[in-house]
Amino acid sequence: MQTRTLGSTGPTVSALGLGAMGMSGAYGAADRAESIATVHAALAAGVTLIDTADFYAMGHNELLLSEALRSRDRDSYVLSVKFGALRGPGPEFHGNDGRPEAVRNFVAYSLTRLGTDHLDIYRPSRLDPAVPIEDTVGAIKELIDAGYVRHVGLSEVDAETIRRAHAVHPIADLQIEYSLISRAVEAEVLPTLRELGIGLTAYGVLGRGLISGHWSAGRTAGPGDFRAFSPRFSAGNVEHNLAYVEALRRVAEAKGCTVAQLAIAWVAAQGEDIVPLVGARTRERLAEALPATELALTADDLAEIEKAVPAGAARGDRYPSAFMSGLGVGN
Repeated sequence: MQTRTLGSTGPTVSALGLGAMGMSGAYGAADRAESIATVHAALAAGVTLIDTADFYAMGHNELLLSEALRSRDRDSYVLSVKFGALRGPGPEFHGNDGRPEAVRNFVAYSLTRLGTDHLDIYRPSRLDPAVPIEDTVGAIKELIDAGYVRHVGLSEVDAETIRRAHAVHPIADLQIEYSLISRAVEAEVLPTLRELGIGLTAYGVLGRGLISGHWSAGRTAGPGDFRAFSPRFSAGNVEHNLAYVEALRRVAEAKGCTVAQLAIAWVAAQGEDIVPLVGARTRERLAEALPATELALTADDLAEIEKAVPAGAARGDRYPSAFMSGLGVGN
């Protein structure tokens, strides 16, 4: 497994990270035993970056990872944890809490659920509009000074917020959606990251399965599956979007790889400062994703991919309208 360093101050991690959200029901029911086996398979393959959040199924994901990582050398993996999203007993969200006292509370629960004495990267999941980002990052800095956290990360914020946060404490990386069908980051955010020496961990590299090559227009998202409410998967939009996937499939076939591998490799090819996260829930999907780290794309390949899926080609927002206001950039 190749490695990449997250920015000028962040940790060195595997060139491909594992996003664990889908193991806790975000895309429908998941198999606990298979999820744990997938984490073990990822570690065995050299994947060291594992991403989670305290609000993924209200702590379920952290407890799952605690079980999967039990008895593993703590220095053999890097835990990236998001916090701040306020949940209810049902599926609803109630905003974000970035107050310093909340940060200290959230980290205490995460450390306990994960069964560890420190988190490698700690990041607010979204900006709390009622709390200056300087206050939130300042609280994480105090946790670093106390030894509970190693690095500060950000998630889904704009260029101005990145600058303000970085002035308080060096930011290791920004986690944000970035894929062939979500490229808003390229305009201002990515140049700002590179100017400041901050890495990027890209989630949604397969568009939540939309550009994986495995989704079909007639497929129905099951109970609890985010895609049942995602505009890009809605009737009319999904057919439009899948037409681009078929164009991408032709490029993949000529390259001798799968659509998913090509989509992951495209993100990785956008810079050595970018680490794609794959949300594999099974060993089969993980096994498909891993070869993408070895897939070298030429200038001609990149041009063909761009032709197949032009920037801005996707139809539909990447989140339902109620969630779009909390994003630092759009689609």
